[in-house]
Amino acid sequence: MQLEGKATRISLFDFTTPQMRAFHVTWLAFFLCFFAWFGIAPLMPILRDELGLTKEQVGWSIIASVAITVFARLLVGWVCDKIGPRQTYKWLLILGSLPVMAIGFAQSFEAFLIFRLLIGVIGASFVITQYHTSLMFAPNCVGTANATTAGWGNLGGGVTQIAMTLLYAMFIGAFGLAPFWGWRLSMVVAGAVCMLCGFAYARLTQDTPEGNFKELRAAGRLEPTAKTKGAFLLACRDYRTWLLFVLYAACFGMELTIKNIAALYFTDYFSLGLQAAGWAAAAYGLMNLFARTLGGYVSDRCSTRWGLAGRTRWLFVALIGEGLALLLFSQAASVFIAVSALILVGLFVQMSNGATYSVVPFVNRKCIGSVAGIVGAGGNMGAVALGFLFQGEMAWTTALAISGVLVMVAAGAALAIRFAEEPAAAPAPEPEALAAAEALEPAAG
Repeated sequence: MQLEGKATRISLFDFTTPQMRAFHVTWLAFFLCFFAWFGIAPLMPILRDELGLTKEQVGWSIIASVAITVFARLLVGWVCDKIGPRQTYKWLLILGSLPVMAIGFAQSFEAFLIFRLLIGVIGASFVITQYHTSLMFAPNCVGTANATTAGWGNLGGGVTQIAMTLLYAMFIGAFGLAPFWGWRLSMVVAGAVCMLCGFAYARLTQDTPEGNFKELRAAGRLEPTAKTKGAFLLACRDYRTWLLFVLYAACFGMELTIKNIAALYFTDYFSLGLQAAGWAAAAYGLMNLFARTLGGYVSDRCSTRWGLAGRTRWLFVALIGEGLALLLFSQAASVFIAVSALILVGLFVQMSNGATYSVVPFVNRKCIGSVAGIVGAGGNMGAVALGFLFQGEMAWTTALAISGVLVMVAAGAALAIRFAEEPAAAPAPEPEALAAAEALEPAAG
């Protein structure tokens, strides 16, 4: 898909151009999705006691939260190629908000598990975020743009750990409600915000710098829908898609797993209270503020110097760092060391995430959505696989150590990715790449 008008720099304080408007709205939408997707995670100690959940049932709920997202991301990538990111995001947010609100009515483990499974559909929002920025930004800064929108969106995972416990506390303290109603109303609020965001997304953005898919097809400036039918199969036939699938399983899969277990881990292994455990877990998610952007930025810089091979080599290094950090976290014997190690895990996980999706736009331009969807599904497949380590009787410290080893083994796939030539649209001159980085640095901290 060749489009004109792609932005060659990231102007953070520009809210008027379609490129930067999409940039800001799409990261904010993804940010809010985490309140829906993982809003229940910091409240699990309360919910576990109320519903009398066993360790095995908690494990199944962790798996359920990410399992359906595998299929949702595959479908959403294909839908984006068909109707564009704007309408896809709108309907995903609106329909996805329904089980988020409905989980507040769960009275049994079975009902809770079903709604937890359905909520996972909203995790496909990530694919649309990456797809939308890939359409809006040129090769010289698309890695940084993708990493930043995803990173700031993923920041919602950390803020959720704090905000949902505070929202729960407000219902209990300020309104005098029982815990039974506190966590339920908290999830209803999260779902309502998600639904409103869906309507706002369609109103505030457009699909491409030149307009929406529907209008561009009507004007003959974009391939008809019929010609996109083979996009998914085209993506499936490219071995690089599946290598990135494995690599994203190793980084984003680990991110989702940590977000699901962090609060319970600090509660069970370090005897922290609900809010203290939430703050400890939030330290991990807050790394999204800059770490994923850093991963994409370093990838862009490596590409400038060594070509596309530089991107894959950097991805390998970041994943090795993630694996080593997980081993350190698994052996932490005090809260201080555990939180410090978790922050280090978050740094390398997010840099790996950003580095992975800095490669995605260059795999095949004819099926960006399908490639993004398959790779994104890999992240959730990794979370499902890792979830089984935490589902049985194995100690979670052992499960974390095994996860670290598996991540380092998977890192080798990055070195097997090859590109025959540079992308068709040549990167912008070096000064423009520097300008993009300079524009981003103040916000990245």
